[in-house]
Amino acid sequence: MAEVTRARVDAWTWAVRLFPTRSAAAAACKAGHIRVNGDRAKPATMVVPGDEVVVRGGERERIVVVTRTIIKRVGAPVAVTCYLDRSPAVPPKEQVAVMAQRDRGAGRPTKRDRRLIERLRGH
Repeated sequence: MAEVTRARVDAWTWAVRLFPTRSAAAAACKAGHIRVNGDRAKPATMVVPGDEVVVRGGERERIVVVTRTIIKRVGAPVAVTCYLDRSPAVPPKEQVAVMAQRDRGAGRPTKRDRRLIERLRGH
């Protein structure tokens, strides 16, 4: 395992398995989904131990604090030792709002149906 004092944020997030590929990590940086210490991060932004990295995407937001900087991808048991996970807990399934679904073949919603759906969604 190659441990260094500083690492690029795209390489580090890939190495600790927050992204499946380094190019996906770089694309997330370019899209503004990664923040380092509260600032938008470019792929070449350097991280050091103690930095807070916020990764948005998927179903939840991940908030991690860097404890070790590595640039080579490692196994999952080693990867979790490289950061402290401060992410909020995932809400239980029963608390997640259920989307209203129409029966198959029911056609487009009427204006009345659409208004009821929007009221249900809180618009």
